[in-house]
Amino acid sequence: MTYLLLLATVIFLSYSNGANDNFKGVATLYSCGALDYRKAIWTATITTFAGSICSLLLADQLIANFSGQGLVSAEVTAQPDFLIAVSLGAAATVMAATLRGLPISTTHSLIGALTGAGLMAVGSNLNLPVLANKFLLPLLFSPIVAILMVVFIIRSAYRIDSWLSLDGNAGESSFICIGIVKLLTYPSGFNFWLPVFKVTTSGNALPNQIACINVASVMQAGHLISGSLVSFARGLNDTPKLVALLVGVRALETEWGMLLVAAFIALGGLFNASKVARTMSKKITSISQQQGFVSNGVTAFLVICASRLGMPVSTTHVSVGSLFGVGLLSNKTDYGVIRKILLSWLITLPTAAAVAALVYLAVH
Repeated sequence: MTYLLLLATVIFLSYSNGANDNFKGVATLYSCGALDYRKAIWTATITTFAGSICSLLLADQLIANFSGQGLVSAEVTAQPDFLIAVSLGAAATVMAATLRGLPISTTHSLIGALTGAGLMAVGSNLNLPVLANKFLLPLLFSPIVAILMVVFIIRSAYRIDSWLSLDGNAGESSFICIGIVKLLTYPSGFNFWLPVFKVTTSGNALPNQIACINVASVMQAGHLISGSLVSFARGLNDTPKLVALLVGVRALETEWGMLLVAAFIALGGLFNASKVARTMSKKITSISQQQGFVSNGVTAFLVICASRLGMPVSTTHVSVGSLFGVGLLSNKTDYGVIRKILLSWLITLPTAAAVAALVYLAVH
């Protein structure tokens, strides 16, 4: 019976995770009109599911980290009632935020729940240095790194745009044309040709043209790929954290746990993502294709790197940090929404800790 209850709470946590997190990878695509809501959520669902499956091969260190080992003793992490408290504390916190349309971190909620249940289980023996170094520092610094990277890349892109005479924005009718011009003609009949590039609003700008690239089409394709990578990275990073709650007590084999968690993450996104989607897409800042491409690229890069290093960063924190970096440059950030999001982040850990502590006292 205890193992069935643990299974049910992990399913609830997986569903809540999908509802709050799945859309974040494609939020910029929906925001700038590249995809409508239905296409965006299905893109997120498919790519997140793919990341969840691949996490079986690439993110084994996160399974060890989020079983709670190191934070509390191995004997405690092997107790189903401890894991039930952790999963239910995190799930209740994430779902409450989802219903209010607030994008919070499942990773942050899990850390809070691990802390609350751990305090009830071992009291002052909770390993606080592990809590700070292994869990909290990556969560604190990852959005700051995301902001700095986005600002640097977008400013660099503006300089390149200016050099290409695109006026800081890859316009809808802009083309980069590649061709050749005759530089020298020798008496023997040999001609010396030189490759040239030209930025224009016409598709046939050069007399000896090799190719013409529509800048907007390339940027839209890159934006779609970067958004899909964020969703893939999220599945890669989050799935092992949830599976860890099952694997530690051998409630399921790792492979079956991955499939179960991946399936309910997908369902949560499909059925309950709309409120968080509106916040991420429409309320933080307006965004262009180019800015969305950079924001998603930075998010995917940081989350995938963290997954390989076993670092528990939050896709939410990194993604919101990237969007805030865009807003800093465009001066279009809604700081009222940012304040609400930051407040929700501040209360996530104590809320999850309190719920997990109460659940542990009830079931232990």
